[in-house]
Amino acid sequence: MSGEFYLRYYVGHKGKFGHEFLEFEFRPDGKLRYANNSNYKNDVMIRKEAYVHKAVVEELKRVVEDSEVMKEDDNLWPQPDRIGRQELEIVMGDEHISFTTSKIGSLIDVNNSRDAEGLRTFYYLVQDLKCLVFSLIGLHFKIKPI
Repeated sequence: MSGEFYLRYYVGHKGKFGHEFLEFEFRPDGKLRYANNSNYKNDVMIRKEAYVHKAVVEELKRVVEDSEVMKEDDNLWPQPDRIGRQELEIVMGDEHISFTTSKIGSLIDVNNSRDAEGLRTFYYLVQDLKCLVFSLIGLHFKIKPI
């Protein structure tokens, strides 16, 4: 699993509280960048940056490979709409994919799409990626360790 690796995920919408979004990326040098913007109750943007060990990057590559998302095509997935959009960009070696779809509320939305199997692959990978990122950010920036 050698070669260049880059991953970026974005989910967001523009609504009555402005542009609200979650975005994270893993750069080839191991830098994790995280941003979460919510203007609800005058909340402020959260930005965090940290470097992760190469073992974390290798695990991230393994998760992406195991998901087989690189074989998918977003042509039949729901287009971004007023509810919002999701973007996933991955560079892995010589392969480069970029997916764009609408926000997914639940598996019902996935099952009702024209490419349920492909969108399900995307949906579960995104869930895994968010869980990993939230864990890394939470562990790295914990103010009062347990």
